[in-house]
Amino acid sequence: MASLLKVDNELKAKVDSFREQITSEAENLVASFFPLKLLELNSFLKEPILNVEDLKEIHSEITVRVPDPILFTNSHHALDLQNAKKRKLEDAAGEENCRDAKAETKLVGAPELMMKSNPRLVDLIERVKPEIRTLIEKCNTVKMWVQLLIPRIEDGNNFGVSIQISRYYITRAKLVSKVAKYPHVEDYRITVSEIDEKEYISLRLIVSELRNQYVTLHDMILKNFEKIKKPRNSNAESLY
Repeated sequence: MASLLKVDNELKAKVDSFREQITSEAENLVASFFPLKLLELNSFLKEPILNVEDLKEIHSEITVRVPDPILFTNSHHALDLQNAKKRKLEDAAGEENCRDAKAETKLVGAPELMMKSNPRLVDLIERVKPEIRTLIEKCNTVKMWVQLLIPRIEDGNNFGVSIQISRYYITRAKLVSKVAKYPHVEDYRITVSEIDEKEYISLRLIVSELRNQYVTLHDMILKNFEKIKKPRNSNAESLY
């Protein structure tokens, strides 16, 4: 029985208080927050920004000057121009290899070389991201509430912690390399910020999930302490 396990009364009171807090918050989410959020998102779906009839309306102009065509008057002149172009490219390649750090810094910071992102999509993404985060966090609270309502281990719970750390550093390193190689493409810079935000949210949820696992394990162990302390064949089978 749970009474066989000595539990500090003060700690037990704090755990019970936490469980009551989760229960109260989850019930409020189901009874009030979820319906209100559903109506809010339904109104969002009716806004003009999400009801564009012609997708060309959301296209973003890329102001990159197209070089003028080269007109050839005769074959000899064309050959001379091709040779001149080849020498020019070879000279440019040599200068590229000799470019110093100061020139690189100037290129990165030159605003006229920056290719802007699609402003309408950026605004929409920035509006949708908080909604995604809110949904994940609120569902996590309800999940915790449901888990605490399950009375016994054999009802379907397990002791496994299904948390996997993403390959954040290698992914970010590749993106930063893209920024260094293509400093004038703004989307690569935005992607670096996005991967940082994603990792932050993941880490926050991982910490939350770790906390929830401790609570769940504590709850299940207390409810099954007699089976753990004095296991029998039938009880042992129900624990795994």
